[in-house]
Amino acid sequence: MPCPGVLAGVNEKARYVTILLNGRPHAISGVGTVADLIKQLQLRPEHVAVERNRELVPRAMQAETPIHEGDELEVVTLVGGGSDPVNSPHVKVPALQIGGHQFQSRLLVGTGKYASLELMRDCLDASGCEVVTVAVRRERLFDQQGRSLLDYLDLDRYTILPNTAGCFSAEDALRHARLGRELLSNMGNAGADWVKLEVLADTRTLLPDPVATLEATRILVAEGFHVLCYTSDDPIMARRLKEAGAASVMPAGSPIGSGQGVLNPNAIRIILEDLKRDDPHYPVIIDAGVGTASDVCQAMELGCDGVLLNTGIASARDPLRMAHAMRLACEAGFLAGGAGRIPKKLYATASSPTEGVITGVAKSST
Repeated sequence: MPCPGVLAGVNEKARYVTILLNGRPHAISGVGTVADLIKQLQLRPEHVAVERNRELVPRAMQAETPIHEGDELEVVTLVGGGSDPVNSPHVKVPALQIGGHQFQSRLLVGTGKYASLELMRDCLDASGCEVVTVAVRRERLFDQQGRSLLDYLDLDRYTILPNTAGCFSAEDALRHARLGRELLSNMGNAGADWVKLEVLADTRTLLPDPVATLEATRILVAEGFHVLCYTSDDPIMARRLKEAGAASVMPAGSPIGSGQGVLNPNAIRIILEDLKRDDPHYPVIIDAGVGTASDVCQAMELGCDGVLLNTGIASARDPLRMAHAMRLACEAGFLAGGAGRIPKKLYATASSPTEGVITGVAKSST
């Protein structure tokens, strides 16, 4: 690993230019453009996106964009924060439509918190998901293991959904969204045209900032993004986000990572009623708080179109088994919600006929 602040392969006697690279000062030599820097860092250009002085540098412009003394460079990649879907030969779950994307699986799975990249890969496979959500983060330029999340994702199999997790202002969320689009465009992944928008209010609750979320949604929609909005279970806010052009509204079942499931099913029912009244196929996806398979099943039975989760699988005692369970619960909940549960009654109703019973007359309660 190179000495701190000095890039690999640089002649220490050479004249250096000092830049701020991913928040840290670095002395570089023999680097005239952004493309030169990426090459010297031994990075794959299609696996990173770059900002120079807070402005996105598209890959096509990197060879023409100079680097000067004092420049601030951000080099980011995707980090962690399916197989054929389970379908009965008799009852087929219809495809989920979000913006210009269509998927058979209604389970969207995150890539963070797994004990290893190998376990993450296996759990994604077991979940049957087709959409994998990833965070946009600074490239770990000097990772001794030299491993990347992208090495463990089959980009021909999964559509990547970049998210703005960890952003606490609309400005930061916009920067992350644009960098994510640049990254996925470079890789030729279909997820380049959408983003899961999170603008958080504070670190204690990780609840969304409604004002900043609405502001960022309007800007990103105007820039051509299909925006999937993480929001609270407030029906009015959900309505405003749809009006702003969100491709999907994603209310939290409960706080992120809490495992409390759907705490306010009545609020979710109202959101579904409001957003689907004139648009029955508008996708509403539960995002956050899912702790086990029954939480997924409940969300789907309520009428939600899908569930996005991460911690519920990654932090389970047996993540691989839980991934299978989440997959089955998603389908079971969707089918049960469409089938319609029987009414709840105070007293019993016999399922077998009483005619022809050879015992005496049954007693009735008084």
